[in-house]
Amino acid sequence: MPLQVSDYTWQQTKTSVFISVPLRGVSVRDADVFCTENYLKVNFPPFLFEVFLCAPIDDENSKAKIGNDTIIFTLYKKEVAMWETLSLSGVDKEMMQRIREKSILQAQERAKEATEAKAAARREDQKYALNVMMQIEEEERKKIEDMKENERMKATKELEAWKECQRKAEEQKRIHREEKFCEQEKQIEDERKKLKHKSHTRISASRNLATKGRNSENIFLEKLKENSIPAPRSVGSIKINFTPRVFPTALRESQVAEEEEWLHKQAEARRALNTDIPELSDLKEEEKNPEWLKDKGNKLFATENYLAAINAYNLAIRLNNKIPLLYLNRAACHLKLKNLHKAIEDSSKAYRIMKLHLRLTHPMKLCKMMLRRFGI
Repeated sequence: MPLQVSDYTWQQTKTSVFISVPLRGVSVRDADVFCTENYLKVNFPPFLFEVFLCAPIDDENSKAKIGNDTIIFTLYKKEVAMWETLSLSGVDKEMMQRIREKSILQAQERAKEATEAKAAARREDQKYALNVMMQIEEEERKKIEDMKENERMKATKELEAWKECQRKAEEQKRIHREEKFCEQEKQIEDERKKLKHKSHTRISASRNLATKGRNSENIFLEKLKENSIPAPRSVGSIKINFTPRVFPTALRESQVAEEEEWLHKQAEARRALNTDIPELSDLKEEEKNPEWLKDKGNKLFATENYLAAINAYNLAIRLNNKIPLLYLNRAACHLKLKNLHKAIEDSSKAYRIMKLHLRLTHPMKLCKMMLRRFGI
């Protein structure tokens, strides 16, 4: 049974009530204080203090000070008036129980409202933080877009300047060609004038030297005209036949023995490779050509049958893995099927093959491309 504390004292003003409750050894950690507008309780085992107030108080602003074996309550009245007594008089056990239950329900409702208010405040804080983050991200995005726009404008200006330089160079070349053409025309005109002057001189000399009569003079003039003006050329056509070649170079620039040996080795390697690939056993001889498989894959790609096109390109690559177009076409199929990693891998292989081909066949062209790229 708890010990009821009855030796408390209280004082009041029109707005406040001061209650002093002596509790030996009381501390903030061990004391349990419960207060509503009509009920006040302190539980400090084995002591128990409770009072049923005769008028409502402002329990939110009321205070309690614990120390020196005493709890001092400062209670603020809701209505300005002097109380006759501190607690209700004539309160039985049932009424006390009802007041306790009502006070507990009020405290629970207030705790629930406080929890909801705290949750609402937390949601508002999260919403505010999210808005702030969105604003920061929007500013960063705008900054990045501005940087991209500046770089694009810079690149555009550099491209326009390069185009202007190219245009001026082309204009200079055109002017130089026109001047050269004019000089050639002038030389041709001078040659014509010289030839015309020589012909006139020859005709006048022949007229002065002619003394044998009109017939002989006419014959001489006709012969002179026939000698000075050539006959027109006859119209014809010339048919040119080229020697069939496997390699793109001209026959005069190639070494036939080495080329024949290379073709023989390629055929032997293709036959050996065909024996290792079981998929080629059912194909015809012309269907084992990588170019034929590439054309087949292109037709399948045009009909949007991307998986079949990939199979055709795979077989062609197994036959000849040095053709960059096979990798590029297969990368396009993977891109249509959203296989981005495989598309990047095939594109990189095609780039490496073309770069190696440029290094082996056109080193000067590659050097110029690199110099132009770095603006040297």
